[in-house]
Amino acid sequence: MTDFHILIPARMGSTRLANKAMADVAGMPLVRRVWHRAMASNAKSVHVLTDHKDIFNAIQDAGGQALMTRSDHVSGTDRLAEAVDQLAFGGGEIIVNLQGDEPLMPVACLQQVAQVLSADPQAQMATLFDEILDEQQWRDPDVVKVLVSSSNQALCFSRAAIPHFRGGAFVPSLVRRHVGLYAYRVSALKTWSSLPPSDIERAESLEQWRALEAGWRIAIAKSVEKIPPGVDNEHDLKEVRNFFGSQV
Repeated sequence: MTDFHILIPARMGSTRLANKAMADVAGMPLVRRVWHRAMASNAKSVHVLTDHKDIFNAIQDAGGQALMTRSDHVSGTDRLAEAVDQLAFGGGEIIVNLQGDEPLMPVACLQQVAQVLSADPQAQMATLFDEILDEQQWRDPDVVKVLVSSSNQALCFSRAAIPHFRGGAFVPSLVRRHVGLYAYRVSALKTWSSLPPSDIERAESLEQWRALEAGWRIAIAKSVEKIPPGVDNEHDLKEVRNFFGSQV
């Protein structure tokens, strides 16, 4: 198995769900549920990155490793870039970025995205995709689509319905949903903050465009397991609480 580290950016502020990281999920904070999932992956190390003492203490009290980071980061990737410097990781090591609101992320996918990056020495980062079988989902701007080359490279990300079919018919076999799970080489993360923001990044609100416009190769593969949604709102939180409540 490919060696990798997991970093989990988790902040207290959330526009859709207040104090999300510390929301109770069957007797423990949401962020700790995510940490447990990461620990099951056999990663070399797992660190939660935060700017809030409550989140820091929730992980430390469980015997985990947490790292205080600056509060002014624009994105989770910027928080990762600060953390790899603090942790003094080597440039060739692989970092998997697990969002702090994804307690149902399959362990197999955490391992897979690291392997996808390891297998492509020309790539600075890697990610995963899944199929879109429903036309309404394809047209939904909240669902990010990705175009994938024959050499397993991500070519384009968009909230628009891509690819466009000139004949008007929806062809599911050509449509891919981007899954927001990433692996990075440490050497790439060290240069992330110096990359200029992309106009397309701002327009689409998709930070992966910053990497594309910088000429980075993003390796991509179909996820080996279905990846459930993360926790974005009260409905998602209720679903996750029901899931973990039924596991007790």
